[in-house]
Amino acid sequence: MEKSALQIARAAYQPKLPKALQGPVKAVEGKATESVDNQEEIKAMFPNTYGMPVIRFEAGESAPCDNFNVGIILSGGQAPGGHNVISGLYDGVKSLNPASKLYGFLMGPGGLVDHKYVEFTDDFIDEYRNTGGFDIIGSGRTKLEENEQFESGIQILRQLGIKALVIIGGDDSNTNACVLAEYYAAKKYGVQVIGCPKTIDGDLKNEQIETSFGFDTACKTYSELIGNIQRDCNSARKYWHFIKLMGRSASHIALECALQTQPNVCLISEEVEQKAMSLDDVVTYIAKIVADRAAEGNNFGTVLIPEGLIEFIPAIKKLIAELNDVLAKPEALALPGAEEQIAYVKAHISKDNLAVFNSLPTDVAAQLALDRDPHGNVQVSLIETEKLLSRMVAAKLKEWKKDGSYKGKFSAQHHFFGYEGRCAAPSNYDADYCYSLGYNASRLIADGRTGYMSIIQNTTAPASEWVAGGVPITMMMNMERRNGKMKPVIRKALVELDGAPFKYFAARRDEWAKKTMYIYPGPIQYWGPSEVCDQCTKTLSLEKK
Repeated sequence: MEKSALQIARAAYQPKLPKALQGPVKAVEGKATESVDNQEEIKAMFPNTYGMPVIRFEAGESAPCDNFNVGIILSGGQAPGGHNVISGLYDGVKSLNPASKLYGFLMGPGGLVDHKYVEFTDDFIDEYRNTGGFDIIGSGRTKLEENEQFESGIQILRQLGIKALVIIGGDDSNTNACVLAEYYAAKKYGVQVIGCPKTIDGDLKNEQIETSFGFDTACKTYSELIGNIQRDCNSARKYWHFIKLMGRSASHIALECALQTQPNVCLISEEVEQKAMSLDDVVTYIAKIVADRAAEGNNFGTVLIPEGLIEFIPAIKKLIAELNDVLAKPEALALPGAEEQIAYVKAHISKDNLAVFNSLPTDVAAQLALDRDPHGNVQVSLIETEKLLSRMVAAKLKEWKKDGSYKGKFSAQHHFFGYEGRCAAPSNYDADYCYSLGYNASRLIADGRTGYMSIIQNTTAPASEWVAGGVPITMMMNMERRNGKMKPVIRKALVELDGAPFKYFAARRDEWAKKTMYIYPGPIQYWGPSEVCDQCTKTLSLEKK
């Protein structure tokens, strides 16, 4: 395989480990835990894996370890650092007993069900250390939900002598890991299941999980691109750039990129919902900033938009919730074409929601009614919110021009940054964090744990001071409506409007709107001073102050 000079140099980087993981460990147990909500329902569904304690690893005494085989799955969308989780797990397993083996199931959970796998070797692993992407074994979105899948999985796990399965994924994937752990525990199959927190969206975090891996690298990648656009914007001085960013369910990426680049406008979906803003309110907010800057002779600027924004506008959120239920019905699923589906929707939603549906631009309404993801939900990433908003801002400004309240020029450019950040070579933070998560997972397995997520804490400190351990996945779960039914799922973490990162942003955004105060972060740096190369996100540093 031909490699660039950067790849060759980067392969030699040795990720840093927490001091507690640099030798033998012992597990220190905390108190029994409970789920974040719906405790009785979650406990009844997960009787074998509910209520377990949070654990922390400390330095221990060396003890012989029997060899044990481990399987690993990459699940869901890619995130920078996945290869380092695997290399950390590989090194951790081999450090306990060189005879142990690590197997990777190909193309996600489907590889487990279909018995497609590869055995890792030193040479194989070394090709992927400190690289981006999930191409070492591929990923997939097959959901592990059915007993038939679990039983098919146990066949290959037994055939390969696998003691434990590590699932690297986001909230849905780790919900599946929790269900699988409970099933195998209930059946007394003797197979452990461990999760690792992955998602660039940043919405898999809580009191125990400081951040999901990949968020740091993705935000730094997007911020470099935003900074480049802002430099161009400040040079040409004739365009407003509407930039949509990943983040369907939460606005963590938009907020972090705003903290890194200081745009003129950054919308936070959670605030839009909290203030009960209408689509027109959002448009008016942006248009007012455009007009104010034009009055100062600045007919240019940048607007950051979370991809899930439209779903947080209360009237549209209410509409989407009913659409999700209506379109999940068997008769809706059987409709032959788009016209029939739209007609069915109009005939089966409430009067208030129908009024909202009819008020939307035709193309947006059609996307809400037709395009669903594998979970049965609207595919908001397909809705070109950046173009919708700039189109509506232009119309608003045209109205203001007629009455003389606006005299500037408005010309828009559009961008959507998504795939650009998912497979970037991991930053030093993500390289170290992911390697530690994988290495730590080997210790959870050796300690006999199942239904746990690997966690690394205190990550604003130097890596040697990071704290390693595990948290029961059931602790993060609650009941939510999915496809018209109540299901146990890991609760997503939204941007906290009373949290330090948002407060820092809110205190400065009016000045950023009026003045041109852009920051140009530049590309990710891998070698150099620690303050340049090893820093975590601004979000995390503000949260831990």
